Amino acid sequence: MTDSQPETQNWNELVEQWNEQFFEAVEQNMEAQAEFVESWSEAVGEATDGNDLSEGIEGCARAYETWMNASQQMVDRLNDLVEGEDVELEEFRDVWLNTANEAFKELMSTTAFARMTGETVGDVLELQQQADETAETTLRTLGFATESDVVEVGDRIVELERRQHAVEGKLDRVLEALEETETES
Repeated sequence: MTDSQPETQNWNELVEQWNEQFFEAVEQNMEAQAEFVESWSEAVGEATDGNDLSEGIEGCARAYETWMNASQQMVDRLNDLVEGEDVELEEFRDVWLNTANEAFKELMSTTAFARMTGETVGDVLELQQQADETAETTLRTLGFATESDVVEVGDRIVELERRQHAVEGKLDRVLEALEETETES
């Protein structure tokens, strides 16, 4: 019987350690989510006007409520687990995944989010254009062909082909006319 006591003690330590790690992970997750909602709320406040701001705050409040409901679900399921109920680990993952989807849907459906996304996309496109211009200037300075050089050469080739076809057409008409005059004589 003394052999089973160390195994039980090791098992208890392992379960206790697992529980501590799990609760720490849940706590860190909740803190991260709260920080996200708070920072997003601040960003919305800085980037929007009065109407958008109130709608953005309502979206944040709905998202925060979604996270709090998920936290309560987690606590309830953990209590069920402690009481001996069979709880699948996938349930915990599913709660957080579904909650993340719902919370982001609440945030993304606001006019404030749409405005901020539009401004961000505009800023990114502007930065991309500046980066492209800088790259083209650098390549040109180093003596390499740039995208605009290649496009220009392509355009010139297409124009030359168009002119060639026009000249060939005129030449064919001239040859036909000469043949007709030879056959008539």
